[in-house]
Amino acid sequence: MIEETILEIILYGAISGGVYALLALGFTLIYGVSGVINLAHGSFFMVGAYMFYVFGTFLFNFEPILALILAAISTGVIGSIVFRLTIHPVLGDEVAVMVVTVCLAFIFQQLMILVFGPQNVPVTPLVEGSLIVWGITLTNTRILAFVISLVLFASLLMFIKKTKIGKAMRAVSQDREVAMLMGINTEMLYMLTMALSAMLAAVAGIFISASTTGVAGAWMWFSPLALSFSVVVLGGLGSIKGSLVGAFIIGYAEQTVAITVPEGGAIIPVVPFTIMVVILLLRPKGLFGKRVEMED
Repeated sequence: MIEETILEIILYGAISGGVYALLALGFTLIYGVSGVINLAHGSFFMVGAYMFYVFGTFLFNFEPILALILAAISTGVIGSIVFRLTIHPVLGDEVAVMVVTVCLAFIFQQLMILVFGPQNVPVTPLVEGSLIVWGITLTNTRILAFVISLVLFASLLMFIKKTKIGKAMRAVSQDREVAMLMGINTEMLYMLTMALSAMLAAVAGIFISASTTGVAGAWMWFSPLALSFSVVVLGGLGSIKGSLVGAFIIGYAEQTVAITVPEGGAIIPVVPFTIMVVILLLRPKGLFGKRVEMED
């Protein structure tokens, strides 16, 4: 019995941590490059789930994987346009940016209600069936979500470290003025970074909706925003490594509470905040307290 409980925590915690890392990475990426604390990040999580519903089951009845790709791309395009029209004009004023992004979150919420109604919409699994791992039954959608999350995380790290655009992102994150003097188009770079951030949030939204809740709703944006913020602050603002470590800490902590504590589901929402507060009391800058970690 104890062995089975431990195995459940290991497997479910790993899956949750992988998806949370994807969500937190998007938040970290836009902050690290542009300095924007994007409080609308959860909205792109929500929009991605709705776009998956549109492409996967409502509009053209595409295959789920194709619907996932189209939903992520469309959410990324929306994110870049929103950044250019609403966030870029107030860039540099942290208070104004936070106010604008909070307003955007509520605007997206009401738009989803206007278009799809106040009721939740169904989100189909990415793949059918399940697999028994160490005696624990896992749905294939959860396994696929974990694998794709880690592949995307690793691919983005390689993109940042090895490509010309990635090196430009690191340069801008370290010194925007010098990067501009070297001919880097910071405006386009910010839009691209926002697109990537929104795409990562959208993929995380699709994974969580398809593998756990089975639905998308207009009010689903706040929980992932709080979660990503907790993970990022826990790991250290702007730290990619911190986002990964923080995500797995939160993922394992949540699963431990859910599996071992009676009525643990009611406690899960406060787990990330509790861990964040404890870590900040011990290390005020988080586990890896740098503004950015995009250097070699």
